[in-house]
Amino acid sequence: MDEKVNENSLIKPSHFTEALVTNFKLIKKKPSVDEHSKIDISRTVSFFAILYEKIRNAVEYREEHLIRRAAIERILKRRLLLNPQGKGEAENLLRELLWARYFPSDSLDARDIDSAQTIIDSFLQIRRRLLVGQEKDKRLYYDQFLLDLATCSIEETLAPQDAKKISLFVFYIFQVLKNKIKIEKMSEDQKDALLYVAIEKTFAKSDRSYLRYHLSILSHPQLHLRNYQEIELLIPKLPSIFDRIERIINHQGVDKLIRYIKSQMPPFLILYSLFNRNKDTVGQILTNNDQLWARVDEICREKYQQTSSRLQSLAIKSLIYIFLTKMIFALLLEVPLSDYFYGEVNYFAIAINSLFPPLLMLFIIGLVRTPGEENTRRLFERIKDIIDVNKSFETTLSYIGKEQKVKKPVLIFGFTVFYTLTFMVTLTLIYEILTLLQFNLISQSIFIFFVSLVSFFGYRVSQISREYKLQERESFFAPFIDFFFMPILSLGKFFSSEIAKLKARKEEIA
Repeated sequence: MDEKVNENSLIKPSHFTEALVTNFKLIKKKPSVDEHSKIDISRTVSFFAILYEKIRNAVEYREEHLIRRAAIERILKRRLLLNPQGKGEAENLLRELLWARYFPSDSLDARDIDSAQTIIDSFLQIRRRLLVGQEKDKRLYYDQFLLDLATCSIEETLAPQDAKKISLFVFYIFQVLKNKIKIEKMSEDQKDALLYVAIEKTFAKSDRSYLRYHLSILSHPQLHLRNYQEIELLIPKLPSIFDRIERIINHQGVDKLIRYIKSQMPPFLILYSLFNRNKDTVGQILTNNDQLWARVDEICREKYQQTSSRLQSLAIKSLIYIFLTKMIFALLLEVPLSDYFYGEVNYFAIAINSLFPPLLMLFIIGLVRTPGEENTRRLFERIKDIIDVNKSFETTLSYIGKEQKVKKPVLIFGFTVFYTLTFMVTLTLIYEILTLLQFNLISQSIFIFFVSLVSFFGYRVSQISREYKLQERESFFAPFIDFFFMPILSLGKFFSSEIAKLKARKEEIA
């Protein structure tokens, strides 16, 4: 009887899983810092740099490596404005990153300076040759593309272990899922390219900069690893390479694949944590049912707790940010404009406008529920399906993406009418209620602006709770809620994107 139980508790990993275990163990730590050449920084300067970056990134929802890359880009652009030749700027760049604690103090040395300087020099060499004689739009496009490649390369060079782990898992997820997906009237090569982008965006949370970088190094060695002659031969080919990469990133099929991959991602996220925590023993754990369950259960409970804490933290940050922003609006816009156009200030409306958005955020986050034990059991069973060679998870076709058909004018008209009706009904209800409360047009506009922003803000925060949920079903009332809520979310998304554009322009000027 015991032998039967032990036999049933064994799992035989697939060849993809065995390859992942082997390659994960081969990842080496970054060499220890050379004490004689490490970069020393001022603690006083570091304090103010940390404070500045914390305030700047207070409401960012991007992953740590994306925030770090954005900081590298921001610093490098500023340094190159002062020193267009870029000589010696790697040390200044790394010092500023250490000041702001984007890397631990005493973690970078002269070898890192040399590596970063090589990347900067290669970037500037190509930039000088490629941008000459280009039209303005093309010049800006190629310049940003090259800057993305350079900054991503610097970030991954300075943090190689994390980059390698993510890269291995992206490739593993790709191998596991690629046979499950079929897209009609599309070649396998094109489907694989779109699938890779979708996995990068979903698992690694890669932004456009990192998508450009990783797609470029999949087919071409990194630019800074080439010699001068090789770079000169490659430069004429770069425009077509960049355009091909951009077409892959912008393909409409990527969004379709992302919707599917999101539903498949929770078990891979748990697996990734399991590999990270048990690098040396993960092979043994994956072959034993009982050990695997113990680790999965432990990781899931910790992830659920972290999700709950993260939601609380983001809620507090969001409330402070919204309340302070609203106060600034009230003092600089709502009060003086109301007094100028209407000859009076409705302090009741200002109070509602100031209190309602934070309360709405609290309400939205209060509705969010983190997963429980039933979800953990589903994740455990799915993980076994993924890693066990005796299961058919890899080859079972579970998604068929059809090419988008040409929409009929009648359907387009009908959808447009329905969507317009939704906007009119929702905004009319808000207008009537605010009119009853004697809000003037200025106060009404500010109310809609903040409520839509907060709704979109709250929606993005609430998505965090779904990161580890598997097979979640919508409630019966969800479609009816969406009917009234979608217009507000759409407005919030529009306002958020416009604010992001303004922020990007400010960063360019800075």
